[in-house]
Amino acid sequence: MILRLQQFQIRILRASRRSWRQFFLSCLLTLVVSCSCLLLATPSALAGINDDNFDGNVFLLYGGNGSLVPPRVALADSIKGGKPALLVFYVDDSSDCKQQAIVVSQLQAFYGRAADFSPIDVDAIPVQSNFTPTEPGYYYEGVVPQTVLLNQKGEVVLNQKGTVPFEKVDDVFREVFNLLPRSESVALKRRSVNEFNTELAK
Repeated sequence: MILRLQQFQIRILRASRRSWRQFFLSCLLTLVVSCSCLLLATPSALAGINDDNFDGNVFLLYGGNGSLVPPRVALADSIKGGKPALLVFYVDDSSDCKQQAIVVSQLQAFYGRAADFSPIDVDAIPVQSNFTPTEPGYYYEGVVPQTVLLNQKGEVVLNQKGTVPFEKVDDVFREVFNLLPRSESVALKRRSVNEFNTELAK
């Protein structure tokens, strides 16, 4: 009787060892397969200013100015208040939009108190057939980046597709505010705080 009990216990131990071994091997196999799938299927997380990969909000990362998004003032309020408005249509996964974000942040350093800056993520524009002139979708032409400057009367004084140099937008702002041309005035000095730091992007 005791011998049979011992033999039974030995069989149970052998069976439990086999099941633990099988369980361990199946877990190990599952882990190896999962890791290999993740390594093969995961796209590269590297993104930079010169590519069209998404790596976050372009105004925060490249313009150094997260205060621009979301816009603080609606376009309708700017027009109603008689304040110039700069609309910049963008997406976060465009190298041109990343570069334009730097220009917009630099412009805001000089004109941010006198004009309203409204970066508009085109993915957030509602899908509808008609827009009114007080809605950003009214000015969007299907290309990013697109820069639109409205004067105090709500009239379009600049509408450029693609990247636009600081100087070109600055010239139009000078006309809107009746300032001296750049050639006749003291050169504007840009604050280094809002400049894109290339060391962080590498």
